[in-house]
Amino acid sequence: MSELHITKDNFEQLVVASQKPVLLDFWATWCGPCRMIAPLVAQIAEEREDIVVGKINVDEEMELAARFGIVSIPTLVVMKDGKPAAKAVGYMPKADIEKLLDQ
Repeated sequence: MSELHITKDNFEQLVVASQKPVLLDFWATWCGPCRMIAPLVAQIAEEREDIVVGKINVDEEMELAARFGIVSIPTLVVMKDGKPAAKAVGYMPKADIEKLLDQ
């Protein structure tokens, strides 16, 4: 499955109501570490049918960034049953992202 563009308008439908865990990637175009982690997140989105992967541009979706207390990016948040289950800040290898999903 490809990555979904998450906005405040589709957040409830695509994230909160999801039957699968959701990996949210909070990012911005100007963020170097975000560009480094993006291909890993995209790979996970393609490889894992058991999760949903959503991208949230913090410059466009300040309300969602504030809701999650995002102060540094990239920040990855795993949502399960509509609630945050795990959170990590900064670049990390793919294996560590996958471990985050299994928490």
